[in-house]
Amino acid sequence: MKILVTGGLGFIGSHTVVELQSKGFDVVVVDNLSNSSPEVLKGIENITGKQPFFENIDLRDKSAVQNLFKKYSDINSVIHFAASKAVGESVENPLLYYENNISTLVYLLQELQAKKEAHFIFSSSCTVYGQAETMPITEDAPVQLAMSPYGNTKQIGEEIISDVVKVTGIHSILLRYFNPIGAHPSAEIGELPIGVPQNLVPFITQTAMGLRKELSVFGNDYPTPDGTAIRDYIHVVDLAKAHVVAVQRLIGKNNLSKVETFNVGTGKGSSVLEMITAFEKVSGQKLPYRIVDRRGGDVMEAYANTAKANSVLGWNAESSLEEALASAWKWEQKIRNKA
Repeated sequence: MKILVTGGLGFIGSHTVVELQSKGFDVVVVDNLSNSSPEVLKGIENITGKQPFFENIDLRDKSAVQNLFKKYSDINSVIHFAASKAVGESVENPLLYYENNISTLVYLLQELQAKKEAHFIFSSSCTVYGQAETMPITEDAPVQLAMSPYGNTKQIGEEIISDVVKVTGIHSILLRYFNPIGAHPSAEIGELPIGVPQNLVPFITQTAMGLRKELSVFGNDYPTPDGTAIRDYIHVVDLAKAHVVAVQRLIGKNNLSKVETFNVGTGKGSSVLEMITAFEKVSGQKLPYRIVDRRGGDVMEAYANTAKANSVLGWNAESSLEEALASAWKWEQKIRNKA
């Protein structure tokens, strides 16, 4: 069975392609290479022994999406990653985020609604909860007013899907994930942001490698134990496996409703300073950092209650924070040819 993975050469997408292929799925990857590289295809092939089908398409081009589904008319399962994803950038450039994250979703769903039955896994985010009132966050926590345009696009995306499944043959699972980090243990694929990293861990590894002078810690005046923001950091391979389980659930008709929602995290929160300490421990590198002002759009604290994903999906995060950070460091060393 063919699965369409949009944004499949990106960080989470590429790891999901690996897990899908290891389970015997044929994968069609769509990516416009705006924040990825065609070299990732080779990394996927080196791990699995097989290269996925690849289409260099910008999903904002409606006619290109239509032609894609004409070419691969047998596809009725989509895992949708293709989206802009940086909170800070979305605050600075909201229209880019609304165009890229909303229009692409609409064009994909328009093609799927023509099918008698279709499956859609949506890459959502814990940002839909805003600053949740209680920790850990369950799927029943109220969706708060978004604190960034990025978070708002995820909320709107979920609402669009919930409306569409009511009147079509589409069945969907919304995976609200927390903070993916790490790299494949083979170091064949990993997180490779273009330009200045927007996420914490690649900024940490680039600083440790000497590519960045120091790490900026955005705020130490939050009402948390050490004053820095707390997040739930999940190994990207664990996260990728959750997508495979989700699409298998829909294909097997095991879903209990036409749209289901699951948190995907570890259930444990770590502060920025704790992340720095943990990285220094696994890498043996001293990390220079500086406290700077809080960043617009950031919440104080967010970590998951994963009981629903554990019991209903039968999925559990297996890797420790230290294992995830060690894999990220191994990947950084490899891509800088210093491993």
